[in-house]
Formats: sequence, C-alpha cells, structure tokens
Amino acid sequence: MRISVIGAGYVGLVAGTCFADSGNDVVCVDIDHQKVDALNAGRIPIYEPGLEDLVKKNAREQRLSFTTDLAEAVGRSQVVFIAVGTPPLDAARGERTGEADLQYVLAAARDIGRALTGYTVVVDKSTVPVGTADLVREAIAKETKHPFDVVSNPEFLKEGAALDDFLKPDRVVIGTESDSARAVMAELYGPFVRTENPIIFMDTRSAELTKYAANAMLATRISFMNDMAALCEKVGADVDLVRKGMGADKRIGYPFLFPGVGYGGSCFPKDVKALVATAREHGIEFDLLRAVERTNERQKKLLVAKAVKHFGGDLSGKTFAVWGLAFKPKTDDMREAPSVEVIEGLLGKGAAIRAFDPVAQETARRVLNDRVTFVERPYDALSGADALFVVTEWNEFRHPDFERMKALMKSPVVFDGRNIYSPVKMKELGFTCFSVGRK
Repeated sequence: MRISVIGAGYVGLVAGTCFADSGNDVVCVDIDHQKVDALNAGRIPIYEPGLEDLVKKNAREQRLSFTTDLAEAVGRSQVVFIAVGTPPLDAARGERTGEADLQYVLAAARDIGRALTGYTVVVDKSTVPVGTADLVREAIAKETKHPFDVVSNPEFLKEGAALDDFLKPDRVVIGTESDSARAVMAELYGPFVRTENPIIFMDTRSAELTKYAANAMLATRISFMNDMAALCEKVGADVDLVRKGMGADKRIGYPFLFPGVGYGGSCFPKDVKALVATAREHGIEFDLLRAVERTNERQKKLLVAKAVKHFGGDLSGKTFAVWGLAFKPKTDDMREAPSVEVIEGLLGKGAAIRAFDPVAQETARRVLNDRVTFVERPYDALSGADALFVVTEWNEFRHPDFERMKALMKSPVVFDGRNIYSPVKMKELGFTCFSVGRK
C-alpha cells in the first residue's frame, strides 16, 4: 500500500518504519525541515533500540522516505496516519488542565482534506480524547468532496521495546464504522498478527477510550504498589515479598507491580490527566485516578525526603551522584522523568549533583542546563560523593563493582529508587542503603 504518516515523532517514525518494513511504500511528513533533512541523511532524532538500523534499511530499499510536502504525500496515498502531538492543553503557559490540545491534529486534518485526490482512509494514530474522530471527519469534510473514512487506531508502544510491540503486538485496536476502512486496515495489519494475536474492531469512540483506559490501569497498578510500599515501611514488611505473593495470583500477575520513584514519560501522566478531564466534562469525578496522580507526585519526592531524614534539611556542601535520568531504561525520553523531581529537590536544598545516563545525557542537559555536572561514565559521578541516587534501572547499574564504589565515595550511602540492590547484601558490603518499601 501507499501510506503517508503525518508527524515524524516517536509514534509516527516507529509506525512508518514498521509499515515500510512489511513492504509498503511509506512517506513520513513533518513540518520541521531540520528533522526531515536529518532523517533523510540517516540520523535519528530519538533513541529507540533497533530503530536506526530499520530506518536506514528501508530508506536504502526505497520503501521509506521523509518530506515536508504534505500535499504531495497525501495525494498519492491510500492510507494517511495522523501521528502529531497532543500535549496537555495550555501546557505552554504552565497550566495543566489535563485536556488534550487537538490543534495539531485538526490542523493536520484540514491539510489532509485539501490534499485528497480520491478515496482515502485517514487514521488517528495520535492519542486523542473520545470524539476526536468525529472532529477530524468534520474538519476534512469542510475541505474536500472526495470520499474518505476516519479510523481510530491507538498505539500501545512501550518506549525501549517499540519495534517488538509494533511488529508483534498483543492486539491491534481499530475503531471504524466503515466496511471499506475495515477491509483496508485488516489488510494493512495482517502481516503483524500472523501468530493469531487479535485485531479487535470496534466503534471509533470505544477505540479512543481504550487507549486511555489501558494506560490509566497500568498507572493505577504502579501507584497502588507505591502506596503498598509506603505501608510496608511503616509496619516493617517487605514490599518485594508482598509483590511476589500478589503476582502469583493469576488474576493479578506481575507486570507493573514494581514500586519505585513514580512513573513518567509521554503517556501515563498525560493520559491519566486527560481521562480525568474527560470524565469531569461528563459529570464524573474520577476519584480513583486523582488518587493515582497524587500518589505518583508524592513518590517522586520520596528519595529527597529520605535524604533529608538521613543528612538533615540543609544539604549545602553535599555532593550527590545520580545514576539514571531518562524516565525508564532504553530511551532518552525525559518527559515527566522522576529524575528531574529528585534533582530539583536536591538542588533546592543546596546540594551539588553529578549525573550519568547511558543515552539521555543530551536530552537531560536541555532540561537541567548547567546546574548539573554530567559525566561520561557512571563511576565518574561517584568520586567524593556523599551518596548515590539510583533513579532509572538501567541494566548496567544492577551489578556494579561495589568495592570500587565504596572506595570512590565519601560515604557509602545509596538511595535505591528502583529496588535493584539487595538490602541485606548492601549492608554486608558496608553500605547504608535506602530502598522503597523494604526492610
């Protein structure tokens, strides 16, 4: 098929590349000339394992290209995906209403309408609130007499595992009321569901809500375990043992039951807020999800609170090492990253910070500026440090040289925000280790 993807950000680039890899002719469109030039030169603006090689392969085989010319790309396409950003409304002014800002989606829809040359399936791939497909349909219809259908096809990609998630999905959710669009989408996604994982067809509004519901449920599991971790610390229990006991129940399972310093990224925080806002618009106060948000905000402050309890309220003259800056491993995404809250809290109390992340250094530098010293190797952060804060659970942090760490540090204190170290072992090695919800 001939496909165009409007928006060459994380979702659009992954989707376009994976569709090209299954033999389709794909053009990714973006208004950012520098990004398009970089992509055409084989430079990838985001970090995602395996993506760079797959982009280069499909570009080399002339199945994948990048342009700023939306009209030309849409005019030759059978399917057009909208994969532009939907940030929280008024975020630029610092207001966090929670509602999704649809200006970029609707602008893309109008541009698509003006560029249509025949029957086209237009697919909402961006995360959008309930009713957006109707708005997109109206926006396109005002600009064209050509026939088209609008489909909702939410993405369920985990950063760090996006290619596997797209190429081997648990399920594909497609919202459409059109038999023609259904047939096109079934053919398009056929190569990705050969192992019988389902394509689930539904109406557009149900598809739109499914994305928010899934992310809100996963965020709820994380916040629930963080509340359990707080209770475990109060009563002298071990949250890791509680987690194992819970997860063995097949009705519950183990995924997303790991306590820590809170969730971040581009999806969970934004989608939880958007679902709360949507519910409020319809007269429902989503108290459960508001509690999920409160727990997550509290959790991001946890390590600083533990540091203050250990060192005292004034951290002037203290130097702290931070391992891990991205909101999760295998990505350079700093959006809503707990590390920012941790570092800001420590800086606010007078501490100096030396930080390391395997891939997010440059992204973090744009967020934290020159207030933080960024180092090239993890052990460089430890020299003379009063404590180490582990904020992101990169694999290379799991089995470090503890004797080397202790020799480098001014005091052998570790604040383990991801519970990657055994408290018993750390004590035996001579460390004072503060974890989350463990004895």
